Amino acid sequence: MPRWAVLAAYAAALTTLPSGIWRIAAVTFHTPLLEHPAREVDGHGPVVFTGTWYVVALTVVSEALAFLTVGLVSEWGERVPRWIPLLGGRRIPPRAATIPAALGATTLTALFPYALLMLSLGRTLNGSPGTGVVLHGWQIPAFVIAYAPLAAWGPLLGVVTVHYHRRRARRAGRAAQPR
Repeated sequence: MPRWAVLAAYAAALTTLPSGIWRIAAVTFHTPLLEHPAREVDGHGPVVFTGTWYVVALTVVSEALAFLTVGLVSEWGERVPRWIPLLGGRRIPPRAATIPAALGATTLTALFPYALLMLSLGRTLNGSPGTGVVLHGWQIPAFVIAYAPLAAWGPLLGVVTVHYHRRRARRAGRAAQPR
């Protein structure tokens, strides 16, 4: 496995960590990383999920999804680990990994830069004015430092996905050649 691919996979897995730490610290532990508004911001739809458990679950799910990138450069990305009942030891079809990874990379590459742009313009994702995130002074660079790495998640996942696809296709091509 080329070192650059392994480093890119681990970098992709780590891109969600700063924002997750910021989110848990700000919302769960009420650190002064943001000002909590006294009322809901106009233009926001109904808030379906709120509270500590939502923030922790969002952080855990984001990190777990990001960590799947490591599977594209690991043995467990080619064969189901033996400890998994019924499927353990079976070869993973390359498309079962590349299609979801490519869709994820495309979505993330478009979503996070757009979200950061809308936030910097003081708007929600749908373009309505107001974000619900109130930051002042030192809170602004802390927020940017925590959330900017998310913009790299999609491109890093994309590069590792292309490498995975090419590597697995090359291996399948060699296996199909008559000897």
